[in-house]
Amino acid sequence: MSLARITEPREPLVAPAIVAALDGWVDAASASTSAASLIARGGEELATFDPDLLYDYRDRRPTLDIVDGRPTELVWPRLSVARVRIEDRDLLVLTGAEPDLRWRELAESLLELALRLGVVEWVSLGAIPAAVPHTRPVPILATASSPGLLRDDERRGPEGLLRVPSAALSALEMRFIEAGIPTVGFYAQVPHYVGGAYPQAAIALLEHAGRHLGITLPLGDLPEEAATTRARLDRAVAEDPETAAYVARLEAMLGEESLPSGDELASEIERFLRGQAGEAGPPPRPGP
Repeated sequence: MSLARITEPREPLVAPAIVAALDGWVDAASASTSAASLIARGGEELATFDPDLLYDYRDRRPTLDIVDGRPTELVWPRLSVARVRIEDRDLLVLTGAEPDLRWRELAESLLELALRLGVVEWVSLGAIPAAVPHTRPVPILATASSPGLLRDDERRGPEGLLRVPSAALSALEMRFIEAGIPTVGFYAQVPHYVGGAYPQAAIALLEHAGRHLGITLPLGDLPEEAATTRARLDRAVAEDPETAAYVARLEAMLGEESLPSGDELASEIERFLRGQAGEAGPPPRPGP
């Protein structure tokens, strides 16, 4: 049984690139899927994937709407590819729920689609929790499958070995690397004390990805949402001197312009995977 239901594009594609973001632990504060969904808005759907073959419904249950005691709608996990033309090139936006099953089969299906449509590169979008303050621009860490794919001013890192549990997104990207298709990734560092959405990170991802692709990606309502989020976090910090001191310490650390080490990133990711990230509202108080 095929994983994908594919629709041929209505017109030839121009220098198509895949832009991919999936929910899960590499989507802290839903920053990367928010960015990808905004890019794909209004696009032409080219592929959908059978959820029965990709998801464990006991782990990722469909949602049921009940109105006035009557079941009205069942919404299943969804993964799709939408084609959108921005300026003078096409983007194929892969976004949705991270699959539980058949990662390698999904990678082969996507690669087959990419080769059919003449895809020239893959761009991953992700977001990871990090010890960074909300009062500074969102740091972006970049990866590339080979030298020369990134601008000189992109922050690559971390140096040395970083070994963490893989997201499905990375498994898909690796198949494209094996096939010789250039890949890059942009990963926003989200303050680990932020709960809920963090539109600042989605904006940063869109700006970096757009600059790499040579186009201006839409921001939608994200700037207004980011201003509201910043004001909420500022109020929360101002109400607690201990928390304010902690944020100031993060600001000083960021001022050193040093990349986080692999151990530091791994520690934050493991903390996030354990479900120990801070809740919405004031940041957690620093330890001794």
